[in-house]
Amino acid sequence: MKPIDPHNLPFIAVTMGDGAGVGPEIVVAALLDPMSNAECRPVVIGDAIRLRQAAALIGVQATVVPVDSVGDAVFEPGRINVIDLAMLPEDFPWGQLSAVAGNAAYEYIKVAAELAMSGAVQAICTAPLNKEALHAAGHLYPGHTELLARLTETPEVSMMLSTSRIKVIHVTTHVGLMDAVRMINPGLVERTIRRGHEALVRAGNPNPKIGVCAINPHAGEGGLFGQGEEAEKIEPGVRAARESGIDAYGPLPADTLFFLAGRGDYDLVVAMYHDQGHGPVKVLGIEAGVNITVGTPVIRTSVDHGTAFDIAGKGIADPRSMVEALHQAAEMATRPGAR
Repeated sequence: MKPIDPHNLPFIAVTMGDGAGVGPEIVVAALLDPMSNAECRPVVIGDAIRLRQAAALIGVQATVVPVDSVGDAVFEPGRINVIDLAMLPEDFPWGQLSAVAGNAAYEYIKVAAELAMSGAVQAICTAPLNKEALHAAGHLYPGHTELLARLTETPEVSMMLSTSRIKVIHVTTHVGLMDAVRMINPGLVERTIRRGHEALVRAGNPNPKIGVCAINPHAGEGGLFGQGEEAEKIEPGVRAARESGIDAYGPLPADTLFFLAGRGDYDLVVAMYHDQGHGPVKVLGIEAGVNITVGTPVIRTSVDHGTAFDIAGKGIADPRSMVEALHQAAEMATRPGAR
């Protein structure tokens, strides 16, 4: 195998997330993982003091070094480079909802987005933020996906969930079910299929097979269930994707499609709404699940779990999803200097 040139590894901005949650702990653990440092050059956007506290909590030796820029970072075993925004006081409590932490989490992702837009980093990997804390700080976004779309001036993005067994991309996400059904239309379905296809091609699958969920049980059963939403809202989008050369099929009954995808018949499932996609993924276990934002100028990956205030500061948070998120960010990132 040809050795990897460390100078060609992508720079990845790793945001610390809500400092009152498990983010600092899992970030430290992930950045000390040997696989992470073999695949990318990660730089944390966060608070150096909090990262040092997290290292002590989980019982690891880490040298947390503040740097002024990505270019100043030095990569060697046991060292964690951080662009230190110093947003949190040293005695900041763990496990408590806080507008201070919500504002800090916003600032971390804002800096990461600026680095991505300037080309300084080739991907973003985010630890979890808390939506209530974010809102308490005056940043009224449903989550990372919508926030990153705004910060990168991207008109439309998609959320993809990825596990070792299935990958799912969503046509709609953080809206009520009735609103989701109203929002679905052939153009949105086609664009979502296309974003999923491009993301998988970028990750090394040149011709992914994509299954598209129906809205109604049994894909409407020939008009017995629903008001013809499949024929009106989904079928034209799938047809347009196929006509452009994408290997897409549907609309298919969601329960059947997830079974087929789970055994390997499909590389990607297109879910119509939040819980249709999230439910099956979380049954497989959130510890190794990864949330990916596709459609922005650079790929963003994240853990598929929340801030876990109940265990924050106890040194017991499972870092596997963060390790996998960093791995997938490295895998899907552009390379430095690539156009």
